[in-house]
Amino acid sequence: MTPSARLQAAIELLDEIIVAARDNGASADNIAKKFFKARRYAGSKDRRAVREHVYAAIRYFGDRPENGRAAMAGLAESQPELRALFDGSAYGPALLTDGEARASGNAIAGWLESKFAQPVKGDEQTALFNRAPLDIRLNSKKADKNKLRDIWPEIEALPLPGAYRLPTGTSVENSLPYNEGQIEIQDMGSQAIIAACLSGNLAGLPELVLDMCAGAGGKTLGLAAQLPENVRIIAADTDRGRLSRIEPRLRRSGTRNVETMLLSPNKEEDALHSFSGQCDLVLVDAPCTGTGTWRRNPELRWRMTPKRLDQTVQLQARLLDLASSMVKPGGRLVYAVCSLLDAEGGDQTERFLKSHDEWRDIEVDLPIGRPYRKGTLLTPYHDGTDGFYFTCLEKM
Repeated sequence: MTPSARLQAAIELLDEIIVAARDNGASADNIAKKFFKARRYAGSKDRRAVREHVYAAIRYFGDRPENGRAAMAGLAESQPELRALFDGSAYGPALLTDGEARASGNAIAGWLESKFAQPVKGDEQTALFNRAPLDIRLNSKKADKNKLRDIWPEIEALPLPGAYRLPTGTSVENSLPYNEGQIEIQDMGSQAIIAACLSGNLAGLPELVLDMCAGAGGKTLGLAAQLPENVRIIAADTDRGRLSRIEPRLRRSGTRNVETMLLSPNKEEDALHSFSGQCDLVLVDAPCTGTGTWRRNPELRWRMTPKRLDQTVQLQARLLDLASSMVKPGGRLVYAVCSLLDAEGGDQTERFLKSHDEWRDIEVDLPIGRPYRKGTLLTPYHDGTDGFYFTCLEKM
């Protein structure tokens, strides 16, 4: 492919990503995989160049562009070498005209910038677009950290027990430790939430644990790795596809005390009623806007609107209230979001505590994070993790 043809392919791929973002469709990565599968003539250098164009546009514009051509035309405003590729050649994009649409704006949409947690300003916001690291979690029931160093001499120990970092691009999923369930790929921020669930003054070992928004089970597996096998752990979610992905992970890790439960959206209480007031620990890793994961999924910004944010906040509040009814007296509730917006973090915790007198927030002692609004804040800039807010609450 010529450089101009690569740019035209990027424009076409961006068109699909923009539509998916508008309609809450597939992720940019999945769209790209399908896009290139249908264009087998594109070599590895072509695919790499197209992806670089696409993600440059995704990272640059916080507001969703009108279309792919407007996105690339907007980038070309400050990149003469890119503008030159709008040359009207065969398979390339048509010449730019003075009156056509061009994307503009900052990396964070204007309506959203003021909604971040107070510490997330300046360099903190810039770091939201840095390349994400590759973190792994050691399954202490199966693995020996010294053997990991034999395979990856460059492995770096992180501040949390069992947390390690590998150079970005390391082939982990084809490795023996991964296939034997000795390790899982998991950001250190997610591992911190697992540590918070079991930290400090948790009264004895739990007998019943509920991961109410388990997704593909990353945190469920982390909890199981640290708890005895006689602890009953329930992994529940409303997304059948995501929940099904936990099964091979359970087999690989050798975990036998996790049960999965598919919930019906808006009817979660019907399936969970038998656990009401029975759980020692409930984790709610709630659906959120994902502002803390922009390093990995920058196109999430194009999916956000004030309406979607409001709907997400309402869902989180409902799930938090439901989760609290599952906890027995003396039990613990951990609420977490991979978001750095106050509406999804501190606002939710303070709303909950004001309306639930029988609950109190408790401090956790972790080597990363900083206290923020009845909880803990983790950010890429401050902690080298994805962005998270989480709080630990105790039922009195």
